Amino acid sequence: MDAAEATAVVTSIFIYPIKSCRGISVSVAPLSSTGFRWDREWLVVNSKGRAYTQRVEPKLALVEVELPIQAFAEGWEPTKTSYLVSETRAVDPNYACGYKIMFSDQYPFLLLSQGSLDALNKILKEPISVNRFRPNILVDGCEPFSEDLWKEIKINKFTFHGVKLCSRCKVPTINQENAVAGSEPTETLMKFRSDKVLRPTKKQQGKVYFGQNLVCKDSLTEEKRKIIEVGDPVYVLHEISSCVDAAA
Repeated sequence: MDAAEATAVVTSIFIYPIKSCRGISVSVAPLSSTGFRWDREWLVVNSKGRAYTQRVEPKLALVEVELPIQAFAEGWEPTKTSYLVSETRAVDPNYACGYKIMFSDQYPFLLLSQGSLDALNKILKEPISVNRFRPNILVDGCEPFSEDLWKEIKINKFTFHGVKLCSRCKVPTINQENAVAGSEPTETLMKFRSDKVLRPTKKQQGKVYFGQNLVCKDSLTEEKRKIIEVGDPVYVLHEISSCVDAAA
C-alpha cells in the first residue's frame, strides 16, 4: 500500500482517567510513555485494596470524570498539591518489550474503526455506542476490521505498532448509560469474531476480538510536542494478510 495515501482519519480520541469510569472525549491528546497522558492513571479500590472495575461493579459506568481543560494541553503540569503518583506495569513481553502501562488491561492504546462498529451494528437488533468498547483512538474511512491487519501505522508523525488483537471481556455487554449488563454484543460477536472463526488453525481459547492493541515507539523518546489530534490522517505502513497471521 502506498504510504503516501492515508487509509483513514482519526475521528475521536477518548481518555479514561479512572479505570472503568466514563471516558472523556478530547480533540488533542498528549502522548506519554504509558499511553495517552492521564489515561487510566487512577483506579477505584475497595476497603481491602482490591481493584474495582465494571467486571465487578457495572455501575462504575455511570461515574463521570472531569479534569481541568488545560490538563490536556501540551506541557501542562499539575501543582504539587494536585499531583498523584500512579503505579506502572510492564506489558506482556511476549508481544511488546520495553513498554509500560498504568491501569489499562494490557497495552497503552486501543484502536477501533468506525467501519467495524458500523458492521457490527448492522447485525445487532439494537445498535450500540462506541463507548461499549472503550477505545482510545477511533478512526474512520477504512473498511470494516481493517485494523485487524495493521502491524505498523503512522498518525501525525508518530509510529504505532499493532501488537495484539484485542480480546474482549464482559465490559462491552454493559450498557454505559444505565450500567445494565446483557448478552450483547458478545453473543453476536461470537458468531463471526471468535478465534474459532478468525483463527481456526490456531489454539482455541473461546475469545472474541474487536479492535487492535497498539504501542507507540515514539512515546518513549524525549521529543517534545508529542500529540495526536482529531483529524490526523492514518497511514498504514505495514499490514499482514489475514487474522490467522495476527498476534492474539
